[in-house]
Amino acid sequence: MSELAELAAEQEWLDDAGRTIRGAIRGLFEGESGRTVKDVLNGVWLGHPLHPVLTDLPIGAWTMAEVFDALDSTNGGRRYEDAARVCINVGLVGAAAAAVTGLTDWADTGKGDRRVGLMHGLLNVTATGLFLTSTLLRRRRRTGAATGISAAGYAFVMAGAYLGGALVYNRRLGTDHAVQGDAPDGFARTIRLDDIRDGDTRKVTVGEAEVVLIRQADTVCALAERCAHRGGPLSEGEVRDGTIICPWHGSQFALSDGHVVHGPSTYDQPCYATRISGGFVEVKIG
Repeated sequence: MSELAELAAEQEWLDDAGRTIRGAIRGLFEGESGRTVKDVLNGVWLGHPLHPVLTDLPIGAWTMAEVFDALDSTNGGRRYEDAARVCINVGLVGAAAAAVTGLTDWADTGKGDRRVGLMHGLLNVTATGLFLTSTLLRRRRRTGAATGISAAGYAFVMAGAYLGGALVYNRRLGTDHAVQGDAPDGFARTIRLDDIRDGDTRKVTVGEAEVVLIRQADTVCALAERCAHRGGPLSEGEVRDGTIICPWHGSQFALSDGHVVHGPSTYDQPCYATRISGGFVEVKIG
């Protein structure tokens, strides 16, 4: 089944629409207030992406709507008619919230992930449209057409959920990318303090772990080299106001302890102890 996600990642015809939508989304979050809203939608305050939390609402509600329809179909009655309609409407509200957060996350993805994400979104938009049509048809009483349309919507939402799972588990979208390799116990010597100028960054290797050093006057901060968001090289990022900014998507981490100042990363960056010994910068991981 994973071949379906890879097939979606190869669909170049999605790129034009993707660029247009991505540009429009990014335009909504300009300025400091826009960045604050974006942090909320990304889930910076939550410590992991907000989108997957909200997707449970429409999937769960629409699943119960299908269960209630099936029960009435089996019994030939209308006992659960109102319950099914309420579940569909709750799912529609949840789908709107999931779409907003999903689009915000999607705007900061790479080309292959962007294509799969766009296909994921199109399937979910189709599902939402079908459930909306179904609930409108149910305003007076449930009809065979209404149940058939909602069943089709459920098939689309399951297809969308499959692609969402492929994005997370196959393509690692939304997971922590600050991978740390094996490192020696205790402090390990890296470079001479004089080899890095004030305000500069330097990528070093401690055991198998990649680390970025950032000099601030006579002290040196050390963070994991790969950005937790999508693995961007922090050693190539800008140091500004006590933070380092990922050059790929602009995630901003505090030099003092690695916490997320601004997303799209929702994960704090691993921060390591440092000391100066014999003119060398030493780093302790773990």
